[in-house]
Amino acid sequence: MLKHTFIHLSGVGPVTEKRLWEAGLEDWDLALDCREAPRGFSGARWAEAQRSLEESRQNLERREHRFFARTLASAEHWRALPEFSNRRAFLDIETTGMGSWAQVTVVGLYDGQRTRSYIAGENLDEFCEDVEQYALLATFNGATFDLPFLCRRFPRMPRDFLHVDLRYVLRRLGYSGGLKAIERRLGMTREPDLAELSGEDAVRLWQEHLAGDAEALERLVRYNAADVENLELLIDWAYPRLWRSARGA
Repeated sequence: MLKHTFIHLSGVGPVTEKRLWEAGLEDWDLALDCREAPRGFSGARWAEAQRSLEESRQNLERREHRFFARTLASAEHWRALPEFSNRRAFLDIETTGMGSWAQVTVVGLYDGQRTRSYIAGENLDEFCEDVEQYALLATFNGATFDLPFLCRRFPRMPRDFLHVDLRYVLRRLGYSGGLKAIERRLGMTREPDLAELSGEDAVRLWQEHLAGDAEALERLVRYNAADVENLELLIDWAYPRLWRSARGA
């Protein structure tokens, strides 16, 4: 998708992007080979667009995710999913509450192969270094919840990654509400003892863990792991539909 994207160019929105596709300029290579400015572009503006596309191509060859995190609007970061699929991770956190006073208790990070759990009082500080290896993070409501919490907890955490917030991605496709409700609408299931748990239960399980209940922590970690692992299913379901929507199909 990324090489078919023109929306990151200055002055190019969805309408102009579709017009370029309809003119046969389906990707960057075709656009760079086009000597005559397409409809809606002056010669000077098209020359500038081609310079930007060449810069885009070079950054993609280097897999420089920061360039695309900067030039793509945050709502369009999903377009980079295939190109950075080997450096993507799914992220979810648990906290002691919703307010700014609350503390992070568990962070789950899933790269498609392995889920790592970072637990307060055990290995939470390892998260900040580990997350640096990823170019793209996917969350559900991470823009307003997970990432602000993590940035307060880890001031040195990198912030120049691509970020796909599935709450807003799925809303564009007509699926609103909480993560578990959307999972149910799409036929996704969880283990029976996790299926009805909520964020409030996650707070309670942490409190029970602090009171000495080892099983409560184990259940909390599995609940968090289910969140991050199901994000992969959701993003793989959403991506082709987002592409079709962008193309007007």
